[in-house]
Amino acid sequence: MPTKKVNPKKDKNAETKIKDAARSVFHKKGFAATRTRDIAEEAGINLALLNYYFRSKEKLFQIIMKETMMQFMHSMVSNFNDTETTLNRKIELIADAYIDLMIAEPEIPLFILSEIRANINDFFDSMPLGKVLLNSTLVKQYKEAQAQGVIADLKPIQFIMNLMGLIVFPFVAAPMLKKIGDIEKEDYEKLMLQRKTLIPIWIESILQP
Repeated sequence: MPTKKVNPKKDKNAETKIKDAARSVFHKKGFAATRTRDIAEEAGINLALLNYYFRSKEKLFQIIMKETMMQFMHSMVSNFNDTETTLNRKIELIADAYIDLMIAEPEIPLFILSEIRANINDFFDSMPLGKVLLNSTLVKQYKEAQAQGVIADLKPIQFIMNLMGLIVFPFVAAPMLKKIGDIEKEDYEKLMLQRKTLIPIWIESILQP
């Protein structure tokens, strides 16, 4: 009587190892430039094992992209919708959280921007970020402050662009800025940490009526 073949149980440690390797490679190279062989080599496994766990580069990329976006959006959404903090305090918390995240994961902003640009419709269909932000507590507080004449009459999207631009741009442009300023990695990180204090001051100045 033939023996029935049974697939081995998937090892969660192996899955995590492959995902960690894929995250590292995708963040550095993006989807198009990454080969499954690159991920397998980074994880220290063979291609057959990678395909057993995730079947294709596309499936693995979708998982990594979703997890990366959730990581990036977590602090934004939680801080934007915190009903216990003021508008100014939200700005401080958002700057603090994102600067820490991007010092720890410097490839994230460029990875997200490049992949969104390549597949913008798919991204916004799966993650309605615009609705989340524009219906947030922060935007409601912003509009209330405008109605009271406390801040300038600028559209909320201008405010969000200014805030996220001040936070994200120095990380996206880091290689160029380090070269221009002849700045080493540790000194550049110190500059980024200083921006936790500076960005709220700059935003407050921009919003003066």
